[in-house]
Amino acid sequence: MSEAAETQKNGENNRNNEKPAEIPPPIVTKHTLTVNGKNISYTASAGYMKISDEAGKHKASIFYTAYVKDGERTESRPITFAFNGGPGSASLWLHFGALGPKRVVLGDEGEMPVPPFRIVDNEYSWLEFTDLVFIDPVGTGFSRPAADEKKEQFHGVKEDAASVGDFIRRYMTQNKRWMSPKYLAGESYGTTRAAALSGYLQDTYGMYLNGLLLISSVLDFQTIRFSESNDLPYVLYLPSYTATSWYHKRLSPDLQANLEKAVNEAREFALGEYLLALAKGDKLPVADRERTAEKISRFTGLSKEYVLQSNLRINSQRFNKELLRYERRTIGRFDSRFKGIDRDAAGEGPDYDPSYDTGVYGPFAAAVNDYLRSTLGYESDLPYEILTGRVYPWNWGSASGGYTNVAETMREAIVKNPNLKVFIANGYYDLATPFFATEYTVDHLALEQSLRSNISMEYYPAGHMMYVQKSSLIKLNADAKKFMESNGKK
Repeated sequence: MSEAAETQKNGENNRNNEKPAEIPPPIVTKHTLTVNGKNISYTASAGYMKISDEAGKHKASIFYTAYVKDGERTESRPITFAFNGGPGSASLWLHFGALGPKRVVLGDEGEMPVPPFRIVDNEYSWLEFTDLVFIDPVGTGFSRPAADEKKEQFHGVKEDAASVGDFIRRYMTQNKRWMSPKYLAGESYGTTRAAALSGYLQDTYGMYLNGLLLISSVLDFQTIRFSESNDLPYVLYLPSYTATSWYHKRLSPDLQANLEKAVNEAREFALGEYLLALAKGDKLPVADRERTAEKISRFTGLSKEYVLQSNLRINSQRFNKELLRYERRTIGRFDSRFKGIDRDAAGEGPDYDPSYDTGVYGPFAAAVNDYLRSTLGYESDLPYEILTGRVYPWNWGSASGGYTNVAETMREAIVKNPNLKVFIANGYYDLATPFFATEYTVDHLALEQSLRSNISMEYYPAGHMMYVQKSSLIKLNADAKKFMESNGKK
């Protein structure tokens, strides 16, 4: 163990309270990476950022890992702050799945390999075109509240934006990066955080961003929260059900012939006849109910009888259980290409998510726990919280009794900063944050025509973490590079 690592380890409390007593300096190491035949020399830093109030009282310790390319002028070199979602997820998914200099080895389609797992140099790392800082929000990874500080002050939409925003401000100041092009990259709830931060950083610190990269986005939670009083998700999930059924060959031959054609037909039906049918509720005539059920069956691969029994409303849990019930198989929530096996094939919903529990969880957990210690020399006896419930209860703010919506925050940020561009990556087989819900949110931003081109989207034949599929990893890298390079042009 290095002397710096020993100092860092001795500065931590024991595992019982899991709160660092002191903030030692980060562990700094030098590395090289080959991307597109070119060697990139870079400096890695792993450690804590102390978060304190203006009186100097220690409030929290936020763990981060940063990668900075050597020999670059900071005023022209972009910097990207990256985080995952949950809320309650650490940043290891983007770190070791797509952006960082190392990546987890999976099968070409994202299948879990036989353990023990491996990590390799990531020849598709975003470090080629931007410096990277991976943030673990308070309660995730190694990040913890300070002793005697209540966790509730960090665990909410506004609270989270404030603490992560404070981290970004401190990092930019301490490392003299205020003049650098600035980006945020978030996945899942991390896109919610990024949108919230676009307004918070701008309004609180005068920090104007160049861009947001939103991977599997959710900005308006009304679009994905199934409930008796909210019909919108049933409509917006339908095209993802169609894509999933296409993948598992459950559609009629005419729809099965072409994925994009099938999805486009599902979009048209969903926002047309289907939306109107649900809006009529119990007043929907029997003949119209039968006709609507037939079309839902056509676009989902489910039986007409099941659709009618479900009152034309299929939530994602039921769909994941029902589509392949005849095979005694379920499908994944994060990636509906993957199949699972339940104890009881007659149940209401899947026992687990095969795209997570028997897909990415094991390889990524092994990667982060080994890499931080073995490669970066960072030692800690704390458990690295990967996807934790310790952040709950989560304060959803004014939407506690309804639906959180940060889309308006992003709209205001774009209006005040017309140079702020947004890139959104969507997976066809994502049943956590479906692509049509994202399209609906963007279409209802009420942006002026001159600003609508600030937002661009791309689609991938994979799921929520589309980068676990090798071909989508390559495309995501190319799309992000193109977005940043075009955004940097005057």
